[in-house]
Amino acid sequence: MTEPHVSGSGERVFLRLGPPPEEPNQFVVEGAPQSYPPDVRARLELDAKEIIARYPNKRSALLPLLHLVQSEDSYLTPAGLEFCGELLGLTGAEVSAVGSFYTMYRRGPTGDYLVGVCTNTLCAVMGGDAIFADLKEHLGIGNDETTGDGAITLQHIECNAACDFAPVLMVNWEFFDNQTPESARELVDSLRTGEPKAPTRGLPLCTFKQTSRILSGLPDERPDEGQGGAGAATLAGLRVAQEQNMQAPDPADAAPENKS
Repeated sequence: MTEPHVSGSGERVFLRLGPPPEEPNQFVVEGAPQSYPPDVRARLELDAKEIIARYPNKRSALLPLLHLVQSEDSYLTPAGLEFCGELLGLTGAEVSAVGSFYTMYRRGPTGDYLVGVCTNTLCAVMGGDAIFADLKEHLGIGNDETTGDGAITLQHIECNAACDFAPVLMVNWEFFDNQTPESARELVDSLRTGEPKAPTRGLPLCTFKQTSRILSGLPDERPDEGQGGAGAATLAGLRVAQEQNMQAPDPADAAPENKS
């Protein structure tokens, strides 16, 4: 494959490009709905109109609408992509380009609980790699695969943005901090029995589809409690400063700027 390129001298040259990267499940899943039945579409349109009304430019509602259709199918399907494009006046290419860019949008059927194990540097050093390997063996599935009962989809995540609680798991984007292989096994077992453990911080767990609906911006009916906060490692410096009665410098005492 070649693409034209204009050199500095204005002469057209052709650069040979490599093959496109292989992307399994690029919205091509056997049995995926190609369009929604009238009753499903009517129900989704009511929610979509509420979401779109928040934006002065309706195409700005694409991200929440993708979450909305994901709440219906557990992943982005041809039916969901078409629905978003029609309501927002976007082409299929525009919708799928956004949907394939962000990893929170799934490309294949997802279980009731999406279990993400952080395997980035700090979590890996603290045991994240061991937890991920142990869960793969315990559940009998690999990365981005789902258990036969449809309860759990397992994946490794590059960063859960919670380094002071490493190693961290997320279940449907709720945090489970300071995990071990043993506690992680207990966690996934609780998910499969229908009695999920409570997150370390944040709100009670709901299913992946319910989570996607909340992420679309529609009302969250869960109790507004247990929001958590910064971890001990993050607050360590602040606590030392408080114990030592340390104060931030007064800006008025700053040295004059040297303009020479």
